[in-house]
Amino acid sequence: MSNIFVYCEIEDGHVADVSQELLTKGRGLANELNCKLEAIAIGHKLDKVAEQVIPYGVDTLYLADDKRLYPYQTLPHTSIVVNLFKEKKPQIALMGASSIGRDLGPRVSSALHSGLTADCTSLVIGDHYDKKQDKKYENLLYQIRPAFGGNIIATIINPDCRPQMATVREGVMKKEILDSKYKGKVVTLDVAKYVNDEDFVVEIIERHMEKSKVNVKGAPIVVAGGYGVGSKENFKLLYDLAEVLGGEVGASRAAVDSGYAGHDRQIGQTGITVRPKLYIACGISGQIQHRAGMEESAQIIAINTDPEAPINSIADYVITGDVAEIIPKMIKYYKKNSK
Repeated sequence: MSNIFVYCEIEDGHVADVSQELLTKGRGLANELNCKLEAIAIGHKLDKVAEQVIPYGVDTLYLADDKRLYPYQTLPHTSIVVNLFKEKKPQIALMGASSIGRDLGPRVSSALHSGLTADCTSLVIGDHYDKKQDKKYENLLYQIRPAFGGNIIATIINPDCRPQMATVREGVMKKEILDSKYKGKVVTLDVAKYVNDEDFVVEIIERHMEKSKVNVKGAPIVVAGGYGVGSKENFKLLYDLAEVLGGEVGASRAAVDSGYAGHDRQIGQTGITVRPKLYIACGISGQIQHRAGMEESAQIIAINTDPEAPINSIADYVITGDVAEIIPKMIKYYKKNSK
């Protein structure tokens, strides 16, 4: 049976978190399908990539190392992935739903006529029966994601075309090393066989990058606010609570759209995904899009004036009341009992 491939994003010699998360998921899927997990990394000075990838259970790592391949450029990276996939014929291919993955994934799927499901929140192996053709498909990849504005959870399958391709956002999957001494092999590709001169028509003259000053994803405690907080002034209470607890402030899309917080704090299907030890949802109704970005939190406290808010169904504790009244009390009693 053909194998599972994960495209690994590289920045300054480091493998992106989202790629390592997909390697963890890929290893689980490979075990279920009784096949091998393979990975590809493209860039320059990739000497230390193997030690960052193989411990996740990678059986074969393909390296395309050339100084022209870093930083990422659309055409050469697409050519290498497409030609390698034509050669190895994977049954499943996974990429991060990052700026790179969103550029590369559609080009690869288009070239291979395979189709692609973007921003998946879950990947599961299952069967499918086509009544019209009276045909049963086994061991398909269920590509699961919110659809129609988040009103439903859609399960998408690709019965006939290969590879079955999906992108997943950072933080959605868990990242776990399988075995620090896992034995996998490294194959160095002859780049010249996979690209042509026309792939390098674009030259990067200068590159400027600014790292985010907000680290909501890495915070152990997240205090998130929604449209129900009521105003930008009330939103300041969330910052006060987060400061006291040693956490970060997040926001729902509705709160960001209303100007209560910046987009870099947006949590949900169109924002970031978090898995903190404690998630305090303030004035958040809890639609599917938002829950997709935080429902894996270890413990959830919901504060809402609506006792029937959807967020309450996944919360460990529910406080029914006004955020403007409850948060100052939480700050007061926390300070009182933590001296």
